[in-house]
Amino acid sequence: MTTTSTDFPLTGEPLALDLLNTRPADGDLIADPAGLRAWLAGQAGRLSPVAEVGAAEVAAVQAVREAARAAVEAARCGERPPGGALRVLNEAMRGAPAHPELAWTGGGLTAAPRRAGPAARRLAAELAEAVAELVTGPRAGEVRRCEGPGCVLLFLPANPRRRWCVASLCGNRARVARYYARHRPTPA
Repeated sequence: MTTTSTDFPLTGEPLALDLLNTRPADGDLIADPAGLRAWLAGQAGRLSPVAEVGAAEVAAVQAVREAARAAVEAARCGERPPGGALRVLNEAMRGAPAHPELAWTGGGLTAAPRRAGPAARRLAAELAEAVAELVTGPRAGEVRRCEGPGCVLLFLPANPRRRWCVASLCGNRARVARYYARHRPTPA
């Protein structure tokens, strides 16, 4: 499911792509704690809750995002990712490894993954794990960059004909531009 807003133009993609899409062509949507808090709120249920978001969490998420960008781009092209990107992602996952935690739900036992450690490390580890799942998964080569002029957002198409991150934004812009190009008066 893809949603749009003025703050986050594309969400609902695999978590790794939602993270990369926090860096559109015109800025950084998680440049400060308020931006990261807003993004985390939009990802509710996909990540473990983080009580406090400060500079450490912003720095950890941005480091994973930059490593993810290089790893995903390489995976899209079927190339070897830079060693530095893999190192950052591996260190992030190693910083807060997941372990199963048993809980009684009234109807039976469940085992859910839990991470120990500071919030910044837990958050970085979860995001790095999402990147690892994407780049090692069977659809890594299907990740696309939006064809909208100036758009840098990435998506994993459910339909092989999908060309834009959000059809109502970039798609409409492209259609309008083609219309005006076809109907522009020819100079005398």
